[in-house]
Amino acid sequence: MVSLEDFQNLDIRIGTVLTAERVEDTDKLLKLGIDFGTEQRQVITGMAEFFEPEHFVGKQIPVIFNLEPRTIKGLESQGMILAADNEGTPILIYPEKEVPLGSILK
Repeated sequence: MVSLEDFQNLDIRIGTVLTAERVEDTDKLLKLGIDFGTEQRQVITGMAEFFEPEHFVGKQIPVIFNLEPRTIKGLESQGMILAADNEGTPILIYPEKEVPLGSILK
């Protein structure tokens, strides 16, 4: 269990994926360029075995915005995509309708 305060410390925002490509010499990693309105960020995700890169382009997705950056295979990841887990398979989550870039989830 986490406290409400712990949850409120997460900054989860909606961004639109502008670019997506496979990370060289890996089977699982994708590099996404995501626009949050006020800035663009690079997010590395381990979903390449489930989705082709173009599946992400143009989609609005929720991202944990205030995680410490992490270097993965020499690339900096500046957030984490949220997805549902269906028996080990990620299911992407989308807003019901388009929302302004950078919208905060509460």
